[in-house]
Amino acid sequence: MKYIQIYTVILLSFFCTNCNGQDKTSLEPKGINTSYAPNSITRTIIQDRNENIWFATWKGIIRYDGYTFKNITSDVSLSRFFSVLEDRKGNFWFASIGSGVYYYDGNTFKNFTTKDGLASNSVIHIYEDKRGHIWFGTEEGASCYNGESFQNFTTKDGLSNNDVNAIIEDNTGGIWFGTRGEACFYDGKTITKVTNKDGKSFKNVRSIIEDKKGNIWFGGNDGLWRLDGNSFTNFTKKFVGYIYEDKKGNIWTSSESSNTKGWTLSRYDENSLNNDKATVTELKTLDGMFFGILEDHNGSIWVGTLNGVYQF
Repeated sequence: MKYIQIYTVILLSFFCTNCNGQDKTSLEPKGINTSYAPNSITRTIIQDRNENIWFATWKGIIRYDGYTFKNITSDVSLSRFFSVLEDRKGNFWFASIGSGVYYYDGNTFKNFTTKDGLASNSVIHIYEDKRGHIWFGTEEGASCYNGESFQNFTTKDGLSNNDVNAIIEDNTGGIWFGTRGEACFYDGKTITKVTNKDGKSFKNVRSIIEDKKGNIWFGGNDGLWRLDGNSFTNFTKKFVGYIYEDKKGNIWTSSESSNTKGWTLSRYDENSLNNDKATVTELKTLDGMFFGILEDHNGSIWVGTLNGVYQF
C-alpha cells in the first residue's frame, strides 16, 4: 500500500462570526505521517469492542489495531465498500457495491447476495436493531435479516424511494428510513413519510441518528433538522451527508460549507443546541468531501474523505 498522511488538528484561540450569527471556532491541520492508512474514498468508520478501528473504503475493508493497518478483504473481493458493522456477538458485516454483503467471524467469510434474498447486491448501509436483526439499506429497498431469511421493504410497502441511505431504530422500537426520496417511518405495520410542522417532507436523506435525549436528527438535501417530540428545528439548510453524536452530546456533521465552496466538518456544541444561535466549530473547508465520522475511545475524532481519513 502507499503512504498517506493522517492529520492532527490543533485548536486556535481566535473566533469569527458567520452570516447566520453563529459563533465559529476555526481549526487548522498539522500533518503527521502514518503508513498503510486508507488512501481512497472512506465512507464509514467504526471502533470495535477490542478498540480496533475499521474503515469501509473503495479499496476494501481496512482494520487499524493502533499499530498497523491491514486490508481484511483484499483476498475476498475487489468491490467498493460503503459500510461496516460489528454486531452484538462480535461478528462483522461489510456492505459492498455489486457483491452484496460479507459476514466475517474473524476467521471466515460468508457472502450474502440477491440469491439469498437480499434486495440488491449494491448495499450502502448496515444497522442492527434491538432484536439482533441486521438491516441493510440497498439500492433496491431495505432488507432485514433475522439470522435465517430476509424480509424486504420497497416502494410497494410504502417506502418513498427504493434507494435507502440510512436506517435506525428509535427507543420506542420504530424504524426510520432515509432514502433518495423522502424520510420514512415504520411502526411495525405501516410505512409513512416524515413531514415537518409545515407538512414538508425531507428530501434525499443521507443520515439519521437518535441522540442520547431521544431526539431524531436528519441530514440531507434540506440541511440538518432535529425532531424533538413533535417540534422540528432547522440548524442549516446546506446539504448534510453524515451526522454523529459524541460522548459529550455534541453533534458533528460532514456538510457543505456555510461560507465557501467545498465541504467542512462541523461540531454543534451540546450546551448551545437549545439556544437560538447554536455554537458551531467548523473545520477549514476541503475541496473534496467529508464522509463518516467516529469518536474513538480516546476521544479522537476520525472522518473519511475522498482520499483516506483525517484524525483530530
